[in-house]
Amino acid sequence: MAWIWLIIAGLCEMMGVTFMNWALHRHTWQLWTAMVVAFTGSFGCLELALQTLPMGTAYAIWTGIGAAGGVITGMLFFGESRDWRKLLWVVVILSATVGLKLIA
Repeated sequence: MAWIWLIIAGLCEMMGVTFMNWALHRHTWQLWTAMVVAFTGSFGCLELALQTLPMGTAYAIWTGIGAAGGVITGMLFFGESRDWRKLLWVVVILSATVGLKLIA
């Protein structure tokens, strides 16, 4: 169950960054509220995952999901460049995340 909490934490982190970017451009209280809720959910789920998983592994995977998800979200929703090299490094991040899970 800890791995599920960790994945949810990473997805909430990604959502928080996405809401933050939208809030910076649209200036609505709903987006700021959604950002706070997403980040709160992220930390809450990370805390649940840390009850079982090693801290270093959990933190690396959490940040990896958030970083890779942020890059992909930027490409899909905010017009950021879709350079193949950027995608290659996202694959490296995700591969490292899977590797950490396999040895944890």
